[in-house]
Amino acid sequence: MNDTKRRQELAQFLRTRRERLSPEAAGLSTSSRRRTPGLRREELSQLAGMGVTWYTRLEQGQDILVSPQVLESLARVFDLNAAERDHLFILAREQVPADPYPLTSTISPQLQSTLDTIGNPAYITNPRWDIIGYNQAMVRVFSGSDAFSTHERNILRSMFTNPLQRTRLRDWEKEARGTLALFRAGSDRYVQEPWFKDLVAELQQASPEFREWWPQHDIQSAYTGRKELYHPLVGLLILQTSTFQVIDAPDLRMVIFTAAEAETARKLIRLTEPLQAQLTG
Repeated sequence: MNDTKRRQELAQFLRTRRERLSPEAAGLSTSSRRRTPGLRREELSQLAGMGVTWYTRLEQGQDILVSPQVLESLARVFDLNAAERDHLFILAREQVPADPYPLTSTISPQLQSTLDTIGNPAYITNPRWDIIGYNQAMVRVFSGSDAFSTHERNILRSMFTNPLQRTRLRDWEKEARGTLALFRAGSDRYVQEPWFKDLVAELQQASPEFREWWPQHDIQSAYTGRKELYHPLVGLLILQTSTFQVIDAPDLRMVIFTAAEAETARKLIRLTEPLQAQLTG
């Protein structure tokens, strides 16, 4: 198939999938009169997080380069199955999409041992944002109990449905929006996975803010800013966040919190002093 024919096939594929989408299924108002079936290009481009002019050129079969992230976004909006997703990538990029990494749900004893030797709060999370490994400093600073509850072990769920997050975080909205943008940026490979769809559907129902912000498609590739929270024993903590990929498990990230200023450093010592004694004893 030559390039012109391939782009024509892509244009036809996009058009037919757009026309199959009902406004009701996409959560859009149907009060206005529609002359054609399905979604308008303006509506589709908004749901997919791209400009309408750019999407129109794509649907017209013009010669433009399409990133995997854009195609994953379209696959999600169109709710394509695995075969349809492959077909979309082949028509647009002449290659099949990268398969998702397996969703890791546990860590090795060696990795847990590494966490335990870190004096500062640290945890490991997977693409679903489940906390699958953490140290006791993390618990003392962020939980206030001896262990994270099942609810607390999913960061996204806890952020949007746990009332304590709103009182403990100095700027809950900023943190919640940033968390959501990070989750979306790291979930391109997983948009067709059942767990991804279930988690998004659950939070859309449980949280008005999630329901409002999710369609905005904000993306943030990394979080390196400060996290400010109130601890019931020591008051305000200002923490710096550092994130690392786990090389032998590329779907995992290790996050370590350090003090961003001297007063917080003193408070962290107070909170974690018994643990430091165990590490050096």
